This record gives sequence, structure tokens and C-alpha cells, in this order.
Amino acid sequence: FPVGIAARMPASAAAAAAEGEEKAAEAGGRELLYCGTVRFDIMGRTVKGGVQGRGNLVSPTRLRPLVGVDIRFVASGCAACHCVALSSDGRCFSWGRNEKGQLGHGDTLLRNLPTVVSKLSKYNIIAAGVGRNHTVVVTDDGRSFAFGDNRHGQLGMGSLRSGTRVSPVPCLVTKATNAVCGADFTVWLSSVEGSSILTAGLPQYGQLGHGSDNEYNANASSVRLTYDPQPHPRAIAALSGKTVVKVACGTNHTVAVDSSGFVYTWGFGGYGRLGHNEQKDEWQPRLVEIFQKNNMLSPSDIISAGSASSACTAGGRGQLYVWGKLKNWGDECMYPKPVRDLSGWNIRCMASGDMHHIVGAEDSCISWGLSEYGELGYGPTQKSSVNPKKVDILEGMHVTSVGCGVGMSLIVVDRANVGDKLDQLDNFDGDIDALFQAEETPEPEQVTKAASPTTNSRSNKRKKASEHAEPEAEDGIRQVPKEEAECGSHGRGRGRGRGAKTATPEPMPSGRGRGRGRPKKGTSSPGAATPEAGSSGRGGKKSGKRGRPRK
Repeated sequence: FPVGIAARMPASAAAAAAEGEEKAAEAGGRELLYCGTVRFDIMGRTVKGGVQGRGNLVSPTRLRPLVGVDIRFVASGCAACHCVALSSDGRCFSWGRNEKGQLGHGDTLLRNLPTVVSKLSKYNIIAAGVGRNHTVVVTDDGRSFAFGDNRHGQLGMGSLRSGTRVSPVPCLVTKATNAVCGADFTVWLSSVEGSSILTAGLPQYGQLGHGSDNEYNANASSVRLTYDPQPHPRAIAALSGKTVVKVACGTNHTVAVDSSGFVYTWGFGGYGRLGHNEQKDEWQPRLVEIFQKNNMLSPSDIISAGSASSACTAGGRGQLYVWGKLKNWGDECMYPKPVRDLSGWNIRCMASGDMHHIVGAEDSCISWGLSEYGELGYGPTQKSSVNPKKVDILEGMHVTSVGCGVGMSLIVVDRANVGDKLDQLDNFDGDIDALFQAEETPEPEQVTKAASPTTNSRSNKRKKASEHAEPEAEDGIRQVPKEEAECGSHGRGRGRGRGAKTATPEPMPSGRGRGRGRPKKGTSSPGAATPEAGSSGRGGKKSGKRGRPRK
């Protein structure tokens, strides 16, 4: 039943309706699965005591408060350490880091498990966007509310007064249909003719799309640069004649698609994340040339933006294209290139985090990238993967929505036709100490192997060999730069535009591996070709067969 009806119904009728909804959810519906860290307080930060790599859910796990709840949509952000989940009855759940009130519960208390945002209980929430320290939601009647950090005006409330809002406040946007957040800015889609896309927040790299970065000197005697924040949501004039239907935000860049299927990007241009074959910042929307003529996006195609990368499907065939910095080593893609490993797959949804990616395609969940906290969902035996790889434990499940944050992934699966597979997954009830104890207790198989002299000998040989390998090739863990220590990447890279003055390149080891392959439908492929043309990862022999998955 719709939100708010229960308050007007007799107690017995409300209880009966709730019971009926619960039974319907058990029979079908969609369930949220989570993998990654639950230590939201230390995520992306350097801490002492050796606990940074502990307290992780390395396989897709059910969250106790959402077991049996029909989840329609999930959201996080490539620079965010908190999450939002929307149920089919319009409720909004949030959890994670809350130092700026970005969870909307009226306080700054961290929450390990999803909690309903009670201040929004009388609204039917249909969309949500998550930034570094703020959250924006949209209701079914076109209203928008925001909460969290407002230092740069990213809440769109028209004022910088009271830099932090711990409870939802209305945004100055009418007839909103969607909201997406970058690190410190927000993009709204609206049904108002001529103002289909509006932005507010930090303009430092031109990510607001208004033709300027609003840069000025802090004072006459200082060389320190400041960027004038924009607290009033403002329509992008360059797109006033277009109807924007889809949008995705990276840390400091934006990707948008209009009703004709053309793709536009703007903002920070480091590592080619804008797809224009150059590392120049764009202060207003610029058309990505490859997505024209016979390669325009259809209404069913998807777009995604990560910390330093962008992606979309195009051409009516579901072919996935990626560009930007896709991994922490090797060359970047300066313009869109197809991911050959996923050719022929029907990709329904995709999300990109700091340096990892999740895709829902047919009855499989596929992920790749860096995994410092188990966010790829492969389990305890593997962390990172350069190549797209199936999440084996979810094979055969229909993924309907995905979300990526810093060190975490959210996956929504359809309960229909999964049998008892969901019951076989772990449940997390918020007890972090229990996770620590489980990690400290060795499994029987591990003890048996440790007692075998032959195994020890082989392990020593492998250990010696690994000492001569590239450090990232072993587990792919990225060293977090000092400026990124607060939470995820700020999207800074090499740039040659005006907005790239403060950009500094990230270290890129020159080591390359060998081997190609691709995941085949119905089977798990531990080594698939890198999604980047012209680069390769460590894997099988060169003689390995390559072929597209057959329909």
C-alpha cells in the first residue's frame, strides 16, 4: 500500500495490509545484497592498528533490516561512503558515514545498517543521488529534498547559510524527475520545457556546465584561488533546446544523454574521462562525436560515471563502451572503446565506483577493478580483477539495479526463480565484532594445508616469485594519495585545460601482463580480456581461445 495510507486505516486493516505486503514480498519482489566494508568510519582513510582491511563482507550478503523488503533502486557515489535504497512503497533507507548529516536522520551518528529516513515518510521517493557528503532525493510529485554538507551550495536550497543540514530541506527545483550527485555538486532532471537539466554546487572544473569555473583570487594580496559556489539550481543554457533524459556524475565530471540519443560530457578532463581524445576541461556540454549517426543511444541504453571514467551502451546492440582511467596501472582510454569481453550481452544496469565497476547482464552479475574491501563480491579467495569476471555466487540471478561507492557495492536481485539461493547467502545484523572473530578463526582446510610440508614448500616458492612481481599486479590495491584520504578519489589527474591547474598525475607503473580471454555465458571465466583496447592483464597463455559468448 502507498506510503501514508496506514495512518488513515484502522489498526486491524493496516496490519492485514502489511501482512499481505509481506507475503507478496516473500513470493516475489527484489532484494538488496551488499558487499564491501562495514567500517564506514575508516573507509578510504589511513588508520593505525591494522584494522583497515578487516570488517569486510567479501561476498554478496543480505542486510537484516531489508530481508524481505522489495527494493526498487539503490544509489551510492564514486566519492561517497554512504548508501541509499528505495523500496517499492516509496520509503527511503540510508546508512553509512554520517559526519555531515548526509543520512538525513536529524543527527550525525554513523549507521551500519539501513534505517528509514522518517522525515521523508509522508513522501513517495522515486529517485536519489549520493555525493561525497550529501544526498538528494526526488518525490513522485516532482519535489526534491536534500541533506548533508552544503558548503558549496550542492543542496540547491538557494543559500550557503548553515553549511550542514542533518534533516531534509526542500531544493529550489520544480517538476524534478531525477537527481544525480558528483562529489560536491548536484544535477537535477526536470520536465520543465527548456530547463530539462539544472545544476548547483562546486564549479571548480566546469562540472556545472555553465561556461565558467567561477574562479577568483581569495583577496588582492593572495595568490590562493577560490571558486564561487552556486547554491541556486540553474538550467544549463547550452542544452536549453534539448531534452536531457539521462545523466551520470563522476567525482568532478558529468555525462548526459538527450532524447535524440546524443551523448554530452563536461567537467574535469584528466585521463580522457570526457571521451574527446584530449585531457582538457570542458566548462559546458560537448558532444561525444563517436555516438552519432548509427551509434546513438536508444531509450534502453545505460550510462555510468566513475571517479575517473565514463561508460555507456550504444548502437542498439547493448555494446558497452568505456573511456578514461579504468584501472590503477596502465594507459587510459582517451576516447570510447568497446569492451569486447561483454559483446553480445544484454546489459541492463551498470555502476562505477572509485576504481571498480559492477554490471547486471542477463542472469549474471559481472564485476572488475580494484577491490580493497571485497567490493567485487568474489569471496575470500580473490580480491581485484583487471578483467570482467562473473560473481559466481550470484550466477543465475536476475540483477535489476546496482550501485557503487568507495569500498562497497550494492546489488538488487529479483527473487523470482532463484529457489533457495538467497537463503544460502550470509546475513549481516550489524555486529562488526563477529566479523573480526570470524576473520581470526582459521578454516579447517587452511589448518590442514599449513601442516603439509609440500604445501609449505610450494607456498615459499610462490612467495619468492611474488617478490619480483609488480606490486599492483598481485592484488591491485591502490595507495590512496594524501588529498584523497578523506573519502575516495577527487578525480584529479593529468590535464591541460584551465581547470587542471591543481591536477597532479597519479603514479602509473609501467609493468604489463599477458593473456586474454572473456567470460562465456553460463560459465565462470577467471580471466577475461581487459575492457580497455590495447592493454592487458596477467592471466592465461597467449594461445588461449577467445570468442564472444554465444546467444
